[in-house]
Amino acid sequence: MDGSLLLVLAGLLAGGMNALAGGGSFVTLPALIASGVPSVPANATSSVALYPGGAASAWVYRDGLGPICGVPLILTLVVTLVGGLGGSLLLLWTSNRLFDRVLPWLLLMATITLMLGPRAAAVLRARLTVGRPTILAVQFLLGVYGGYFGGAVGLMTTAAWSLLQGADIKALNAPRTLMVTAANTAAILCFAVAEAVRWQAALLVGAGAAAGGYAGAHLGRRLNPTLVRSATLLISTAITSRFFIRAYF
Repeated sequence: MDGSLLLVLAGLLAGGMNALAGGGSFVTLPALIASGVPSVPANATSSVALYPGGAASAWVYRDGLGPICGVPLILTLVVTLVGGLGGSLLLLWTSNRLFDRVLPWLLLMATITLMLGPRAAAVLRARLTVGRPTILAVQFLLGVYGGYFGGAVGLMTTAAWSLLQGADIKALNAPRTLMVTAANTAAILCFAVAEAVRWQAALLVGAGAAAGGYAGAHLGRRLNPTLVRSATLLISTAITSRFFIRAYF
């Protein structure tokens, strides 16, 4: 298959996945690596390519913004931006060889979050009492993860907030999309300055992701949520397994 077509199709699928359940980077990252982009620039390029869709979602949800787990929005936003910048710098300081070894574990963590995150939050939140420092520390770590890798960071954020505060998941959509976009904003600016982005590839993936996101939003109204979740888990598990084999065998 032509490399350009592969990237557009990967973006199309990733955009649809992000609109339906999340996890689009599970598709775009391996596609970029398969097209010949080294793993660190591939991760940076994937973040840039998927950014417009996330930013658009944050704008759509803007009316639902408010304090997060009792912490003022602006304070949480600043912590997330700092974390995203730190995570992006950490990625740039990571060699391609080391990132190839770390990547399967990041994918595994994201897959486990997809699988167990909401259920674990429901079980544990009744047993924990947290204050503002804990919430901000967790949010900083989420920002670092978003800037460094970002796979399933939106789902991780929802799971963490639900665990810490027990907030209604639907009520978290607006601040979640803003915080994920904030971490990605700091990251892509850093990646652009460091010239770590393969812009031609980013445009191809981004074009596909825009179309996929539009189609996915419409499909989401008709598809069975259980089917969507199962398909997402199947894709993420297969790709995670493939990267473990690639890195260690």
